[in-house]
Amino acid sequence: MEPWVARALARWPNVPALYGWLRLDRRGRWLIRGEVISRPQIIDTINANYAADAQGRWYFQNGPQRGYIALDYAPLILRTDGAGRLYTHTGLAVTAPAAAFMDEHGALLLTCEHGPGVLEDASLAWALERLHSAGKPTDETRLAAALAQPSGMRTAMQLRIGATALPVTRMDVAAMPAHLGFVREPQESPD
Repeated sequence: MEPWVARALARWPNVPALYGWLRLDRRGRWLIRGEVISRPQIIDTINANYAADAQGRWYFQNGPQRGYIALDYAPLILRTDGAGRLYTHTGLAVTAPAAAFMDEHGALLLTCEHGPGVLEDASLAWALERLHSAGKPTDETRLAAALAQPSGMRTAMQLRIGATALPVTRMDVAAMPAHLGFVREPQESPD
């Protein structure tokens, strides 16, 4: 969180939170009331002040006011750079991937030190180069077998990221929030 945000919170600690205004789409774009935010300064401010509360609801801390974010898929969108390194849509380097999941459509979601993030479609070629089954690159037959697994079952695949080999678990899109501890449509908590 940026210092100006901490100062604003200290000065005005009881500003009501906003719900239903902000969204993160599957491509890593911020939207306000359905419109894509395109100003770089606003995007940078949201990225620098994006976090989760204890209930797994992700938000943007805008000074003293918290704006909860509706998620089209996951709290983070993961991208690769030209050198094959992973980054979040907010610009944070992913250095500690912890688990890998594949949904029923073949999308990959990783948990990492920043939270759960889905790999953007443009980076799927990167993932396919790193998916292995029994020490061999994954082909269409092995991929189909993994997709046929029931939700919650470990597949025969591993995702190799540097020296780390993550077992890939098949997980339905609908099951991911509860399993990974995040909320797609935040609601106000009754207090």
